Amino acid sequence: MRRIAILVAGGVVLLVLVVAQLVLPGIAAQRLHDRLSHNGTVLHVEVHAFPAIELLWHHAERVVIRMGSYQSTAGDLGGLLGQTADVGTLDASAGELNTGLLTLRNASLHKRGDELTGSAHISESDLQAALPILQSVTPVSSGNGQLTLRGTASLLGVTATVDATVRAQSGSLVVSPNVPFGGLANVTVFGDPHVEVQGVSATPTADGFTASAQARLK
Repeated sequence: MRRIAILVAGGVVLLVLVVAQLVLPGIAAQRLHDRLSHNGTVLHVEVHAFPAIELLWHHAERVVIRMGSYQSTAGDLGGLLGQTADVGTLDASAGELNTGLLTLRNASLHKRGDELTGSAHISESDLQAALPILQSVTPVSSGNGQLTLRGTASLLGVTATVDATVRAQSGSLVVSPNVPFGGLANVTVFGDPHVEVQGVSATPTADGFTASAQARLK
Protein backbone atom coordinates (compact mmCIF):
# COMPACT_ATOMS: atom_id res chain seq x y z
CA MET A 1 0.00 0.00 0.00
CA ARG A 2 2.80 2.40 0.87
CA ARG A 3 4.43 1.86 -2.51
CA ILE A 4 1.10 2.49 -4.24
CA ALA A 5 0.60 5.68 -2.22
CA ILE A 6 4.07 6.88 -3.21
CA LEU A 7 3.36 6.11 -6.87
CA VAL A 8 0.03 7.94 -6.70
CA ALA A 9 1.63 10.95 -5.00
CA GLY A 10 4.40 10.99 -7.60
CA GLY A 11 1.82 10.80 -10.38
CA VAL A 12 -0.12 13.72 -8.91
CA VAL A 13 3.04 15.83 -8.64
CA LEU A 14 3.98 14.98 -12.23
CA LEU A 15 0.47 15.86 -13.41
CA VAL A 16 0.61 19.20 -11.60
CA LEU A 17 3.99 19.99 -13.18
CA VAL A 18 2.73 19.07 -16.66
CA VAL A 19 -0.39 21.22 -16.25
CA ALA A 20 1.73 24.09 -14.92
CA GLN A 21 4.08 23.80 -17.89
CA LEU A 22 1.13 24.04 -20.26
CA VAL A 23 -0.82 26.76 -18.46
CA LEU A 24 1.51 29.09 -16.56
CA PRO A 25 3.50 30.52 -19.52
CA GLY A 26 0.26 31.52 -21.23
CA ILE A 27 -1.05 33.17 -18.07
CA ALA A 28 2.24 35.04 -17.56
CA ALA A 29 2.24 36.19 -21.20
CA GLN A 30 -1.35 37.45 -20.92
CA ARG A 31 -0.60 39.35 -17.71
CA LEU A 32 2.43 40.98 -19.34
CA HIS A 33 0.36 41.77 -22.45
CA ASP A 34 -2.32 43.45 -20.34
CA ARG A 35 0.24 45.48 -18.42
CA LEU A 36 2.05 46.71 -21.52
CA SER A 37 -1.21 47.56 -23.30
CA HIS A 38 -1.74 50.43 -20.85
CA ASN A 39 1.24 52.19 -22.46
CA GLY A 40 0.98 51.23 -26.11
CA THR A 41 0.00 48.78 -28.82
CA VAL A 42 1.10 45.20 -28.12
CA LEU A 43 1.65 42.98 -31.16
CA HIS A 44 3.10 39.84 -29.60
CA VAL A 45 4.27 38.51 -26.23
CA GLU A 46 5.98 35.21 -25.39
CA VAL A 47 7.08 33.91 -21.99
CA HIS A 48 9.19 30.77 -21.69
CA ALA A 49 10.27 28.96 -18.52
CA PHE A 50 11.28 25.42 -17.66
CA PRO A 51 10.11 24.24 -15.30
CA ALA A 52 7.20 26.68 -15.63
CA ILE A 53 6.65 26.56 -11.88
CA GLU A 54 9.52 29.09 -11.71
CA LEU A 55 7.08 31.69 -13.03
CA LEU A 56 5.36 31.66 -9.64
CA TRP A 57 8.56 33.28 -8.32
CA HIS A 58 8.72 35.64 -11.33
CA HIS A 59 11.65 33.78 -12.92
CA ALA A 60 11.57 33.31 -16.72
CA GLU A 61 14.14 31.89 -19.11
CA ARG A 62 13.10 33.96 -22.12
CA VAL A 63 10.66 36.78 -22.85
CA VAL A 64 9.82 38.16 -26.31
CA ILE A 65 7.91 41.43 -26.71
CA ARG A 66 6.88 43.07 -29.99
CA MET A 67 5.06 46.40 -29.82
CA GLY A 68 3.77 48.74 -32.48
CA SER A 69 4.14 51.69 -30.13
CA TYR A 70 5.08 52.35 -26.52
CA GLN A 71 4.88 55.54 -24.48
CA SER A 72 6.98 55.98 -21.37
CA THR A 73 9.12 58.47 -19.50
CA ALA A 74 12.81 57.77 -18.88
CA GLY A 75 11.98 56.99 -15.25
CA ASP A 76 9.30 54.46 -16.18
CA LEU A 77 11.66 52.85 -18.69
CA GLY A 78 14.38 52.52 -16.07
CA GLY A 79 11.93 50.88 -13.68
CA LEU A 80 10.92 48.34 -16.31
CA LEU A 81 14.56 47.54 -17.03
CA GLY A 82 15.16 46.95 -13.34
CA GLN A 83 12.29 44.45 -13.25
CA THR A 84 13.93 42.31 -15.94
CA ALA A 85 16.57 41.09 -13.45
CA ASP A 86 14.82 37.70 -13.13
CA VAL A 87 14.58 37.19 -16.92
CA GLY A 88 17.49 35.32 -18.46
CA THR A 89 16.94 36.44 -22.06
CA LEU A 90 14.81 39.37 -23.25
CA ASP A 91 14.16 40.47 -26.82
CA ALA A 92 11.88 43.52 -27.04
CA SER A 93 11.13 45.94 -29.85
CA ALA A 94 8.81 48.86 -30.58
CA GLY A 95 8.15 50.48 -33.93
CA GLU A 96 7.68 53.80 -32.11
CA LEU A 97 8.92 54.66 -28.62
CA ASN A 98 7.71 57.97 -27.19
CA THR A 99 9.82 59.05 -24.21
CA GLY A 100 7.73 62.14 -23.49
CA LEU A 101 10.18 64.50 -25.19
CA LEU A 102 11.67 62.59 -28.10
CA THR A 103 10.18 59.89 -30.31
CA LEU A 104 12.47 56.98 -31.19
CA ARG A 105 11.84 54.68 -34.17
CA ASN A 106 12.54 50.95 -34.58
CA ALA A 107 13.72 50.71 -30.99
CA SER A 108 15.04 47.36 -29.72
CA LEU A 109 16.32 46.02 -26.43
CA HIS A 110 18.17 42.75 -25.82
CA LYS A 111 19.14 41.26 -22.47
CA ARG A 112 21.52 38.37 -21.94
CA GLY A 113 22.08 37.70 -18.27
CA ASP A 114 22.83 41.12 -16.75
CA GLU A 115 24.01 42.66 -20.04
CA LEU A 116 21.71 45.05 -21.91
CA THR A 117 22.05 46.37 -25.46
CA GLY A 118 19.63 48.75 -27.10
CA SER A 119 19.32 50.69 -30.33
CA ALA A 120 16.91 53.12 -31.96
CA HIS A 121 16.64 55.36 -35.00
CA ILE A 122 16.44 59.11 -34.33
CA SER A 123 15.29 61.25 -37.24
CA GLU A 124 15.97 64.96 -37.72
CA SER A 125 12.22 65.61 -37.98
CA ASP A 126 11.62 64.03 -34.57
CA LEU A 127 14.50 66.03 -33.07
CA GLN A 128 13.08 69.26 -34.48
CA ALA A 129 9.66 68.37 -33.09
CA ALA A 130 11.23 67.93 -29.65
CA LEU A 131 13.44 71.05 -29.91
CA PRO A 132 12.16 73.42 -32.62
CA ILE A 133 15.33 75.57 -32.51
CA LEU A 134 17.38 72.64 -33.87
CA GLN A 135 18.07 72.55 -37.58
CA SER A 136 20.20 69.42 -37.67
CA VAL A 137 22.07 66.96 -35.46
CA THR A 138 24.78 64.67 -36.86
CA PRO A 139 27.13 62.17 -35.18
CA VAL A 140 30.68 63.24 -36.02
CA SER A 141 32.63 60.66 -34.00
CA SER A 142 31.94 57.51 -32.04
CA GLY A 143 34.38 55.43 -30.02
CA ASN A 144 35.57 54.38 -26.58
CA GLY A 145 31.98 54.20 -25.39
CA GLN A 146 31.14 57.83 -26.09
CA LEU A 147 29.57 59.79 -28.91
CA THR A 148 30.10 63.31 -30.25
CA LEU A 149 27.13 65.02 -31.89
CA ARG A 150 27.22 68.23 -33.93
CA GLY A 151 24.07 70.30 -33.79
CA THR A 152 23.03 73.46 -35.59
CA ALA A 153 20.39 75.65 -33.96
CA SER A 154 18.79 79.03 -34.61
CA LEU A 155 17.47 81.39 -31.97
CA LEU A 156 16.41 85.02 -32.41
CA GLY A 157 17.96 85.11 -35.86
CA VAL A 158 21.33 83.79 -34.69
CA THR A 159 22.57 80.43 -36.01
CA ALA A 160 25.28 78.51 -34.19
CA THR A 161 26.89 75.09 -34.46
CA VAL A 162 27.96 73.33 -31.27
CA ASP A 163 29.42 69.88 -30.60
CA ALA A 164 28.25 67.88 -27.60
CA THR A 165 29.58 64.66 -26.12
CA VAL A 166 27.22 61.92 -24.99
CA ARG A 167 28.85 59.49 -22.57
CA ALA A 168 28.38 57.24 -19.57
CA GLN A 169 29.20 58.90 -16.27
CA SER A 170 28.78 57.12 -12.92
CA GLY A 171 26.31 54.76 -14.54
CA SER A 172 24.14 57.51 -16.04
CA LEU A 173 23.97 58.86 -19.58
CA VAL A 174 25.00 62.53 -19.76
CA VAL A 175 25.38 65.17 -22.48
CA SER A 176 28.11 67.82 -22.23
CA PRO A 177 28.50 70.77 -24.65
CA ASN A 178 32.05 70.94 -26.03
CA VAL A 179 32.58 74.57 -25.04
CA PRO A 180 34.65 76.22 -22.29
CA PHE A 181 33.22 75.20 -18.92
CA GLY A 182 30.84 72.88 -20.77
CA GLY A 183 31.13 70.40 -17.91
CA LEU A 184 29.10 72.82 -15.80
CA ALA A 185 26.20 72.36 -18.23
CA ASN A 186 26.06 68.55 -18.07
CA VAL A 187 22.56 67.23 -18.67
CA THR A 188 21.61 63.74 -17.45
CA VAL A 189 19.33 62.23 -20.07
CA PHE A 190 19.03 58.83 -18.39
CA GLY A 191 19.80 57.60 -14.90
CA ASP A 192 18.40 54.77 -12.84
CA PRO A 193 19.69 53.03 -9.68
CA HIS A 194 19.07 49.59 -11.24
CA VAL A 195 20.90 50.24 -14.53
CA GLU A 196 24.57 51.10 -15.16
CA VAL A 197 25.09 52.66 -18.60
CA GLN A 198 28.49 51.62 -19.98
CA GLY A 199 28.72 53.23 -23.41
CA VAL A 200 27.01 54.71 -26.47
CA SER A 201 27.65 54.86 -30.20
CA ALA A 202 25.90 56.00 -33.37
CA THR A 203 25.94 55.72 -37.15
CA PRO A 204 24.49 58.35 -39.52
CA THR A 205 21.52 57.59 -41.80
CA ALA A 206 19.86 59.47 -44.63
CA ASP A 207 17.39 61.25 -42.32
CA GLY A 208 19.14 61.17 -38.94
CA PHE A 209 21.16 58.55 -37.11
CA THR A 210 20.88 55.23 -35.33
CA ALA A 211 22.05 55.27 -31.71
CA SER A 212 23.12 52.25 -29.69
CA ALA A 213 23.83 51.84 -25.98
CA GLN A 214 25.31 49.20 -23.73
CA ALA A 215 24.38 48.83 -20.07
CA ARG A 216 24.38 46.38 -17.19
CA LEU A 217 21.85 45.64 -14.50
CA LYS A 218 23.15 46.35 -11.02
